[in-house]
Amino acid sequence: MARKRGGFLVLLLALSICEAATVFEPISDSHRSAALELFTPADVSFGSLQDAYEALRVFEILNIEKKPDVSTATCLKVVEKLGSSSPPKDLFYALKANSILKCNVNEEVFKDIASRLKAAVNDASTLHDLYHSIGSLVLIKDQASNVDVLLADADGTFHSIKALSQSDGRWRYSSDNPESSTYAAGLALEALAGVISLTSSEVDQSRINTVKSDILKLFDSIEKYNDGTFYFDEKLSASEHQGSLSTTASVVRGLTTFAAVTSGKINLPGDKILGLAKFFLGIGIPGDVQDFFNQVEALAFLESNRVSIPLILSLSGTVHSLTKKDQLKVRVTTVLGSPAPPLTVKLIRTSSVGSKDSATTESKELQYDPKRGVHFLDVFPKSVDVGSYIFVFEVVLHDTNSEKIYATGDQIHVPIYVTGLIKVDNTEIAVLDSDLGSIETRKTLDLAGQDVVSLSANHLQKLRLSFQLTSPQGHAFKPHQVFLKLRHETKVEHIFLVVNTGKKFEIILDFLGLVENFFYLSGRYDVELTVGDAVMENSFLRTIGHVELDLPEASEKAARPPPPPVDPYSRYGPKAEITHLFRAPEKRPPQKLSLAFLILTFLPLLGFLVGLLRLEVNLKNFPASAVPATYAILFHLGIGAVLLLYVLFWLKLDLFTTLRTLGLLGAFLLFVGHRTLSHLASTSAKLKSA
Repeated sequence: MARKRGGFLVLLLALSICEAATVFEPISDSHRSAALELFTPADVSFGSLQDAYEALRVFEILNIEKKPDVSTATCLKVVEKLGSSSPPKDLFYALKANSILKCNVNEEVFKDIASRLKAAVNDASTLHDLYHSIGSLVLIKDQASNVDVLLADADGTFHSIKALSQSDGRWRYSSDNPESSTYAAGLALEALAGVISLTSSEVDQSRINTVKSDILKLFDSIEKYNDGTFYFDEKLSASEHQGSLSTTASVVRGLTTFAAVTSGKINLPGDKILGLAKFFLGIGIPGDVQDFFNQVEALAFLESNRVSIPLILSLSGTVHSLTKKDQLKVRVTTVLGSPAPPLTVKLIRTSSVGSKDSATTESKELQYDPKRGVHFLDVFPKSVDVGSYIFVFEVVLHDTNSEKIYATGDQIHVPIYVTGLIKVDNTEIAVLDSDLGSIETRKTLDLAGQDVVSLSANHLQKLRLSFQLTSPQGHAFKPHQVFLKLRHETKVEHIFLVVNTGKKFEIILDFLGLVENFFYLSGRYDVELTVGDAVMENSFLRTIGHVELDLPEASEKAARPPPPPVDPYSRYGPKAEITHLFRAPEKRPPQKLSLAFLILTFLPLLGFLVGLLRLEVNLKNFPASAVPATYAILFHLGIGAVLLLYVLFWLKLDLFTTLRTLGLLGAFLLFVGHRTLSHLASTSAKLKSA
């Protein structure tokens, strides 16, 4: 039992370690499984083309092969939408979906849409209208190369969009709206990139440089977390407000799209681009469809861009065992898990968390396994013992040109938890004389085994327990929890903290000062020791023996022991059996008396028959016609049915069933009896008149 409880304690401590560690991981199969759950339509198609595009785009980015087949139904919607006079936003998502599905769309349809979109660009008054119209023209350019999509006044359109920019790098949605938005800045950058793609001549470089300056100003207002994560937050309070995830995704789309169509480089620090990637990866797996799409698409834009491609350093695990000699495995990939260019990973230093004497180590280069694509450290530095550490890594690219393309960050701090088996030795339990301090009884224990001891003491003596804990590297180990519990045979428990005296753990219980705390209860006390720590692989909770205590009698004013604890699960156990007492049946009359009473019940029937004979009843007045005769027969049958009902009531029927049936028969007799008597009355009237 002690082993099971000790194992449970170790499991809880291990879980606390895993939850405390925060390491950025690239996109994995967990995202692919979540995508299939979130983006699977309830029917054969999605509710809208925007939903369809977002699902198809996520499947494309994550390279999901076993995805739902919605191409046929979606293409029907795409063709229908492109063939109608839909607004630019609807055309935008229809063309987005078509860019993935490659539906069979007539080139004349593209020409008609292009002419309408050009007119929409000239008449647009809001940033949203310009964004969807220009974006749709760019999509047509990619899908139908023979269609003329070039803007007649590209400079004017570029100026119209740039006129909505603000001095802090943000954009307004329209000239009538004075509020600026970070989310709108991303839309504006995408729209400007579209204008550059749709012009027949080069845009003035000074205008492009001005936009690049706006981008740098926008990144001056970026928010930051302590772990190196960067993100954008929307400050609008109006209906156009967007969350941090959608706002940051909008800026990333706009930045990477604008950088892809312009010459030169946007001089943004690589740590900010890496921080944006950490922001999206640090979210985990969003449960909202829109958030999931924004996360995955933004990472796809960061995966391949002309500004800076972030590289993510991830670990196979943050808990490593010195006893098992686990390897420290490090993997460097892009945000979507693609291999990184040739590089070297160095362990710069290690520092112990929460310790004044931080353990440090010299810089060490990790070995590289090309088959598995991981960098590993075979042996931990000797200065690293069990405990919590911060490992500081550095990624060094082999090619100097790669430094202009990739962002690795300066130094990467990763929390590492080093565990191991703790040696427990020199365990001793003794009973001391209270006055002289001499040892009366001394016993040694092997806490790694199943040793138990049996002791006896009185209130004038003391109990001493001492032991040493040694780490795998031979250092004194101080766990988080060291408790000694004494449990009386009446289930009254007493818990004491075992203190660290420097070289060993020791506790001395003076029973003379504890008699009141023990409620003067003599008898057997089970002794239980608990030693546990998050990095101690052999944490334990076990009974080490018992002690027979002889305490003085309690005075009248002494405190009484508390009632024994009630097992909370006892309420769900079997209940006490309930014994029912039934009333004894009443004594029945003799059988002869019952038969005599039965004969008496037939006397009224006999009297009825005698009465009929005395009245000389005859059938002369029985109707001769078919219909009246039927009613008369039914009437007499009804009378017979009532008499039969009385018999059934006497034999088996209850009162309620009898009354219900009698009501139905009464209504039937009333109807047929009335018909019969009406016929007899009319016949009698005809005889008298004759």
